[in-house]
Amino acid sequence: MSGSPLSDTENQDKAIIHASCVAVNSLGVVIIGASGSGKSGLALQMMALGAGLVGDDRVVLCMDGQNIVAEAAPNIGGFIEARGVGLLHATNVGPVPVAYFVDMDQTEQARLPDQLEIRALRQTVPLLRGCGVPNLAAALFQMLKMGRANPEWPNT
Repeated sequence: MSGSPLSDTENQDKAIIHASCVAVNSLGVVIIGASGSGKSGLALQMMALGAGLVGDDRVVLCMDGQNIVAEAAPNIGGFIEARGVGLLHATNVGPVPVAYFVDMDQTEQARLPDQLEIRALRQTVPLLRGCGVPNLAAALFQMLKMGRANPEWPNT
């Protein structure tokens, strides 16, 4: 996807990006989007379901073999912003391999969307459009726990 928020990272081995990241079963989901798009809110919702906080506001991405790994930026690990409440303490987890990116600026129109991809650090990673998706936190949590099924329904 050209012009993506990660375009500047495509040819790098390490980058610090404006994002939030949580982990379920040691798999990370990096939440990207404009300021105020709901990155921290989605991370908090997933944490309420049992996800661990990797990082909020700034996330370090780096290569580990063929995998992109995410961790909290220096000096801000263990904190998450709750808009209208304040800065909250959280147990920090990570580094974790990145399984998905979620773009809170993009709206998904399809009920059962095709899998999209995004490029970062010379790698291709699955991308989900998160803006306006109902039950997004629960769906992401379940997807990280059990995976994503083929959208073709069985005929039996």
